[in-house]
Amino acid sequence: MIRPIRSLKLPRDARPWLAEITSLRAVAAPQIGLVALVMAFVLACEPTSPSDMSSPSEIAFARWNDANLDIYVMRADGSEQTRLTNGPEPDGNPSWSPDGQRIAFQSVHDGNSDIYVMNSDGSGRTRLTDDPGPDGYASWSPDGSRIAFVSVREGHAHSEVYVMDADGSDQTRLTNNQMNSHAPSWSPDGQRIAFQSVHDGNSDIYVMNSDGSGRTRLTDTSTAELFPSWSPDGQRIAFESYRDGNGEIYVMDPDGFGLTRLTDDPEYDGFPSWSPDGQRIAFQSFRDGNSEIYVMNADGSGQTRLTDDPADDSAPRWSPASEPGSPAP
Repeated sequence: MIRPIRSLKLPRDARPWLAEITSLRAVAAPQIGLVALVMAFVLACEPTSPSDMSSPSEIAFARWNDANLDIYVMRADGSEQTRLTNGPEPDGNPSWSPDGQRIAFQSVHDGNSDIYVMNSDGSGRTRLTDDPGPDGYASWSPDGSRIAFVSVREGHAHSEVYVMDADGSDQTRLTNNQMNSHAPSWSPDGQRIAFQSVHDGNSDIYVMNSDGSGRTRLTDTSTAELFPSWSPDGQRIAFESYRDGNGEIYVMDPDGFGLTRLTDDPEYDGFPSWSPDGQRIAFQSFRDGNSEIYVMNADGSGQTRLTDDPADDSAPRWSPASEPGSPAP
């Protein structure tokens, strides 16, 4: 069942790609089309544990606020929630730079969905892409020199994965599947990129070299596999899957083997994001009747709610800077 989209006072041209933030389960259909992937663009530290949150780690996330989407940051225990963007246009899908000093994000600030970057305090907004087609879902390379992203451009009617320098120059297409590709996630060594694609007729997780070569399919199910997230040690990939009839979080080895289910709730769980020490995973869930941010240990234990707001919270991303913490009990 697909969760209905909330009634929002948004421009007509903004609604299609914003809708996914409140209804991630809309992408669970066997055939994931352009609209679903463009909507998913908006979705978008070494953390401490829920039981020991003494380090200064932060999590960026997106929140519906006053009928608009904005980017917030909070400490890893859910405290000190701070709004970074506050304009009339929707801003979403935050992604931290490896040094924790900047956040790339998606915005329609200038009338089209493009990728911007700002300082971690919300200042210094700079536009990186400027194409008539929608750009979104930014993902920094581990060395901070490049940003992978998704775009519908060059006359295509579907999304492809691109890469650019961190200043927005040298924008290069990596995939050419003639089918939707989305949600790039860099391996910790910067040599590979995991992503989702409907290249073989269904949304599955793939991996390719950072230059776009050597594409390998990791999952092969009749349902949707979405939003891969590479663990900091490069040994595991977390992702969202509907293989058991509901959106849940799984992890697997980088070769597609060693599959383990981490969440098991009647409501949607998805959009995983690893802590830099690899001990925890932040994720989004509808389990308490509203879209909120949760965190759990890497084995699925210690699932703890971080946000509790009437608005929908989504697309969590850990900051890269903190002191190591111990797993939750």
